Amino acid sequence: MFDNLTARLSRTVDALRGRGRITDENIGETLREVRMALLEADVALPVVKRFIENVRAKALGSDVQQSLSPGQVFVGILHKELVALMGGAAAGFSLRAQPPFVVLLAGLQGAGKTTTSAKLARWLIESQKKRVLLVSTDVRRPAAILQLERLAAQVGAEFFKAGATTPPAQIADDALAQARRGLFDVLIVDTAGRLHVDQELMEEARAIDRAVGSHERLFVVDAMAGQDAVNAARVFSDALDLTGVILTKADGDARGGVALSVREVTGKPIVFVGTGEKAEALEPFDPERMATRILGMGDVVALVEQVQKQADVDEAQRLAKKFAQGKGFDFNDLRSQLEQLLKMGGLAAVMDKLPQQVTRGAAAQVPGDKDVRRQIAIINSMTRRERRQPGLIDGSRRRRIAGGSGVQVQDVNRLLKQFQDMQRMMKGMKGGRLKRMLGSLKGGRPPGFL
Repeated sequence: MFDNLTARLSRTVDALRGRGRITDENIGETLREVRMALLEADVALPVVKRFIENVRAKALGSDVQQSLSPGQVFVGILHKELVALMGGAAAGFSLRAQPPFVVLLAGLQGAGKTTTSAKLARWLIESQKKRVLLVSTDVRRPAAILQLERLAAQVGAEFFKAGATTPPAQIADDALAQARRGLFDVLIVDTAGRLHVDQELMEEARAIDRAVGSHERLFVVDAMAGQDAVNAARVFSDALDLTGVILTKADGDARGGVALSVREVTGKPIVFVGTGEKAEALEPFDPERMATRILGMGDVVALVEQVQKQADVDEAQRLAKKFAQGKGFDFNDLRSQLEQLLKMGGLAAVMDKLPQQVTRGAAAQVPGDKDVRRQIAIINSMTRRERRQPGLIDGSRRRRIAGGSGVQVQDVNRLLKQFQDMQRMMKGMKGGRLKRMLGSLKGGRPPGFL
């Protein structure tokens, strides 16, 4: 979401490196670059002005601490101000209320309320161990009701279905009664959206809110909607007394201005952020970790959490043993690793969470999900014997594998070359060499890591 902003801020900070002190002269041009980067990211102008003033006040005259460069001092100031801009400490999602805890989702049409309802239900079920009931009050769009019913079944939540002629507020009230009878922990109410803000929409949302006494009233906003989304959030906040915001489609080609503007403009924290289409692609919003990613320092904590949840530990240990022995790595192992990579969102998603100093220059060489699936298809077109003994794959076998996987022979050759390179690397780490390499990094940081 912040690729362009991250790249510009990184170049700007680099210009300060090697200076002995941050002064009015050398900070002026840097702040102009930061201002332009924020405006190009579609951050609201009043927000940009306040942010620049705060950074300037704290940056001017800051002495460079021992072993730190002005660039690092400036990064620290930017990081603190970005965290403050997005709400300070992580807001979290409190469920401290007599069940059923009622969550009402509101927003414009197309923002992703229905899919977000299901994602939130899944998060509550898996992370908080709650029983969740979902209900849709969008009587004008029967397809939306059917969509939520199907999504509820996919994520393991229950669904309350009402008649198409029942008023939305009555549907919500009936769903609340069912949640009480069924001893559900949480009721999530998905409201109707509109193409634009109108009085009828607001009154309907207020009526639903009064009927269920919502504990959380969350505005679902599309990260790619820009300043229109921020303006809509302000209107909804005034009309519905919002308690927070859920930012959706943060994995798309968005400039990030919404994330940096909505907290300042509405006074409401971003509670969750959606990072993809899959049901698990919703995570609590952490301003500090987001600021770290914006400044190109990655989000290693999120990567570790993702690996812990999605990686096959037994498979990883089996592969590690092969690396230690320096032999035995075959195409079955490579396919397993490629499949694990897809489960984690692909290599690009993994690299997005690594510090930019580590990944700089590698982005253009990163294979996309389509390339990874093509490689898996090539491996699947091999016989079991060929996967175990790649040396058997001659010219005729390569042509057969290419035809079976729907690719060119050159694609098969390229994968074989990559596999051979991996085998050579693994042999080079045979015995204690890998252990010594890891030991040399113990307690240290990669070069250039802040």
